[in-house]
Order: sequence, then structure tokens, then C-alpha cells
Amino acid sequence: MIRFASGAVLVSAALGAAAQSFVVPPDLWDRPRSGRAGLEQPAVRQAVNAYLAQPGGYLVIRYGTGQEPALLAEELRGWLAALAVEPARITLRNDLKPSEPLRIEVVRDP
Repeated sequence: MIRFASGAVLVSAALGAAAQSFVVPPDLWDRPRSGRAGLEQPAVRQAVNAYLAQPGGYLVIRYGTGQEPALLAEELRGWLAALAVEPARITLRNDLKPSEPLRIEVVRDP
């Protein structure tokens, strides 16, 4: 029983250290955009709330290759900064496939 309990603690700690990930749906980019419209998007709002709940956390915006995904990631970074996320705590990573939607991850280390 003690082994099970200690194993459960380890699993719980590992899950707590894992990044939280939020997919930004492509339909966000099909309408006039603003910081307010971004925050109304559940994935963006959830990512900001998770970031605020994790002192010392970082946001990683993951995007696909190509000019358009890079521009969208930069735009999203600007929205997040306008929503009081420290720009130094936002990292961009272009490690997704071109067809994959943007993803915001809340992590402890960038």
C-alpha cells in the first residue's frame, strides 16, 4: 500500500510539472481581430488564466513553418502582452507542421 501511495505521489508530481496546452482554433483568424476578440476565445482565455495561476510560468506559442503561421504567432504574442503577460515570458517556437493550428503552452521553463 505504501508503494502505491508513493507511486501516486510521483505520478501526480509529474502531471503537475507537465505543460498545459491550449489549441487556438483557426476560425479565430477568419474575423476582425483584436485583443478583446482573442481573450473571448476560450483557448486564449484558459491559457492566460493558467499562466496567471502559475507564478514564474511562461507561455510558449507553437506554430508551423511558413510566413503566415509566423505572422499569426507574432500577432498572438502582441495580444498576450496587451493582456498583461510580460513579453519576456512569451516564447515563440516554430516546431509544428504547417497545417497544425497555433498552440499556447503554459510551462515552468521556456
